[in-house]
Order: sequence, then C-alpha cells, then structure tokens
Amino acid sequence: MFKFIRQYAEKIDHANVYPTAGLLIFVIFFICVIIYVKKMSKEEVNVLSSLPLDLNDDDRPKNL
Repeated sequence: MFKFIRQYAEKIDHANVYPTAGLLIFVIFFICVIIYVKKMSKEEVNVLSSLPLDLNDDDRPKNL
C-alpha cells in the first residue's frame, strides 16, 4: 500500500515539503503546550487534577 501512495507522491512537485511542514507544526505545538504547562501555578494544577474526582450528584449529566 505504501508503494502505491509513494508512486503518486513522487509525481507531485515539492512533495517532501508536506511531511516536513507537518512535523514542524507538531513540534511547535508540542513545545507550546510544554511551556504552558510549565508556567501554570500549583493551585491551578491542583484544581485541574481534582476535576474528574469532584463530581457531585448535582454536577452529573441527567441523561446517564
């Protein structure tokens, strides 16, 4: 299957740009997320970490 895709990808001009651009976008997004998490305060981390466990009966969806 990869040979089939590769056959058509080789005919496209500058086809090697797309994987490089995708990788670059992923790396930049990942670095931004890491920077955001590192800058979070401890209080915010504690609040976010306890969210899944803090569901009361009033907070639960009614259709479950």
